[in-house]
Amino acid sequence: MAITLKEERRLLTAAEFEAVEPTHYPRICGLSRDELVAAERRLREFRDKARDIARQQRREMRGKSAPRGAAPARDNTGTTRKKQIFVQGLKRVRRELRRFEQAEARPPSQAEIARRALEMKRASRMRHHPDAGATAHGGMRATPNPGDTVRVDPREIGRVSQFVKAAQARRDAG
Repeated sequence: MAITLKEERRLLTAAEFEAVEPTHYPRICGLSRDELVAAERRLREFRDKARDIARQQRREMRGKSAPRGAAPARDNTGTTRKKQIFVQGLKRVRRELRRFEQAEARPPSQAEIARRALEMKRASRMRHHPDAGATAHGGMRATPNPGDTVRVDPREIGRVSQFVKAAQARRDAG
C-alpha cells in the first residue's frame, strides 16, 4: 500500500522528511548524480536506524530484551512504517541512478556487435547436449523381462477352455 506525503510528514521527524521529500517525483528528476548519491547515503542511514529500533522494540514486546526506556515497547508499527518509507525512497533513488548509468553507457560499435556475433556463432558449434545414446535407427531392441514368468502346461489351458465351453452349452440348453 502506498504511503501518502501527508502520512510521511506525520510519521517522520523534520530531518527525516527533509531527506525523503526530494525523492518523490517530479523533484527526483531534477537532482544531479551527486545529490542522488548523497540522498541514497542519508536514506540508507535512516533506514538502518529505523530497522534497528524496530528490531529492538520487537524483542522488548516478546520479553527477550530489557526495555531501553522506562517501559517496554508495546507496539512498533510506527517504526516499521518509517522503515518502509525509507525503503521506498531508496528504491526511487536507485531507479533514478540506474537511469543515469544507462544514459551514460554508450551503445556498442558495429565492430563490437560483429565480434560478439562471431563469438556466439563459434560457441554454438560446440556440442551443448550429451549424445542421445541408442536410438531407433537400428530398429527396436528387445528388452528381456527380468521378472519370473509362470509356465503353464498348454494342455491345462486347453482343458480349462473346454470346461468353460461345456458349462456355457449346459447353461444355454437348460
